[in-house]
Amino acid sequence: MLPAPVSEYFSQGASACVTTSSAPEAWGRLRFRPRMLRDVSSVSTATEVLGHKLATPIMVAPTTLQRAAHPDGEIATARGAAKAGSLMVVSSNAGSAFEDIAATGVCWWLQPYVLRDRDLTSEMIKRGVDAGASAIVLTVDTPVVGRKYNAGEPVWDAVPAEFQRTNLNPNGLPEGALDKADDLTPDSIGWLREMTGLPVVVKGILRADDARTAVAAGAAAVYVSNHGGRQLDQAVATADALPAIAEAVAGTGAEVYVDGGLRRGEHVFGAMALGAKAVLLGRPVLWALTAGGESGSGGADGVAELITELTSELTHVMTLAGVHNADELTSDLVW
Repeated sequence: MLPAPVSEYFSQGASACVTTSSAPEAWGRLRFRPRMLRDVSSVSTATEVLGHKLATPIMVAPTTLQRAAHPDGEIATARGAAKAGSLMVVSSNAGSAFEDIAATGVCWWLQPYVLRDRDLTSEMIKRGVDAGASAIVLTVDTPVVGRKYNAGEPVWDAVPAEFQRTNLNPNGLPEGALDKADDLTPDSIGWLREMTGLPVVVKGILRADDARTAVAAGAAAVYVSNHGGRQLDQAVATADALPAIAEAVAGTGAEVYVDGGLRRGEHVFGAMALGAKAVLLGRPVLWALTAGGESGSGGADGVAELITELTSELTHVMTLAGVHNADELTSDLVW
């Protein structure tokens, strides 16, 4: 069982939790128009994101304090994602070393929070790149951390320091060095591309015009996200934001991903039909890491089972909808 502060931290949203609590419902409002008289004797969920061939379009979103969910933390998540043929996005706040995550063989991207201290940010990003990160996921919706209301002890006082920001080496820094940057601009995309030589994914987009701006500035992909409802409460559901964003970047070569409240195969199917190349899971991975799998002991088996079972659900929905592969998931399937 998780300590109460950890369970609360994983579950909570910003302010009144309106955006967090309504996210699955938004996906559930979608209605489908299945195709008939199609050969679905063989259905494939395989996809390709930024050149990586995956067995499933269901990937792992970046989350922190994974070692508070399971002793192996991000290492277990990485092993589970790799076993399921998926990809993992690793937070710069991870409690496991980038090098140890990479040693599992998982395909992984680095999600850095750009800090006011750009030198510290650069040091951390370069460490991730040297360890084998193959893309940078720039989070743009966190100029400040959204306010949360704790029922009890704050989580940061309840977990060991070694579970937090293992890759930042913040000792001896001046006060405020770990504060999030509140001065990001489209030029930040070019800065990251030049520094790393890697494709940049821009995470936290909810508007079509912002999506176009990001792509024009060099983003390889746009990641539709409201941060799990943990930043601006009453922000639009990603299910509602996705169609306009996918339309805005269509034809540019940029890919589109989405997270936020995806819990069923039907949700994944709807997201991909509306233009997402892949979807990402946050809280479900934390729960699977904590207590998933047949044994209920969580860890890598729990994460692998979560992704595998949801992929199986997606295969079932595709079969019923007359869809043979991911390329056939188009907007005409959604009414």
